[in-house]
Amino acid sequence: MLLAIDTGNTNTSFGVFEGAELVHHVRAESARNRTPDEYAVLVRQMLALRGVEASAIDAAIIASVVPTLTPTMVELVKRGFDATPLVVGPGIKTGISILYEDPRAVGADRIVNAVAAHAWVADEPHKGVIVVDFGTATTFDCVTPNGDYLGGVIAPGIKISAEALFSRAARLHPVDVERPARVVGRNPVQSMQSGIVFGYAGLVDGLCDRLRDELDYPCRVVATGGLARLIAPETRAIEAVDDNLTLTGLRIIHERNQRVRG
Repeated sequence: MLLAIDTGNTNTSFGVFEGAELVHHVRAESARNRTPDEYAVLVRQMLALRGVEASAIDAAIIASVVPTLTPTMVELVKRGFDATPLVVGPGIKTGISILYEDPRAVGADRIVNAVAAHAWVADEPHKGVIVVDFGTATTFDCVTPNGDYLGGVIAPGIKISAEALFSRAARLHPVDVERPARVVGRNPVQSMQSGIVFGYAGLVDGLCDRLRDELDYPCRVVATGGLARLIAPETRAIEAVDDNLTLTGLRIIHERNQRVRG
């Protein structure tokens, strides 16, 4: 079995693949002060609750956007599962070209998403993809029909923006981020929920329109990330939501590197 680890600024996802199938998916906070041994115990216990023994994991791959946590995740795999993981970064075979001015400046998760998104449109060879990832930041990543990572957009994440609003406006208090019944709010809670949900839907549609106007090929749009299923139905642009896009990309990259080694 393959253990795929996606370390983000807020949460870390651990996916277990049996062949091409994602059979288990657990998540933990990306705690910077947690030791590799603590992570190893935590992840082993979470997987054991799902019937996965540590000995069943024979390979691992990591994508991390938190540099201080990357060596922790490597040690987690070594100590907890007696395996040496692949780490997405320079020297690893992704199967795509990075057309960013400085390829090293692209977050590992954005590259992995691009790999999975290109596979998603494999049967439409003349189309590119725009990946909208609702994470700590909201990112828009453009993938060419050839599967090359072109670049994209980084916007403040939904929760970051909402927290800034709550903290800077003395008379506005935190609300649950959920869809209100209508756009016109009749009280502060509804009004803020409208601004957050419908405002971000408008941001997504506006940026996707601009990206499509600038690109010289048709593009599909896929979304992922924690709040994707909340925002996607309110947009025109997003065609599909894949909660496991990053984990799927990690699996594909692992397979490509195994073939190269073979």
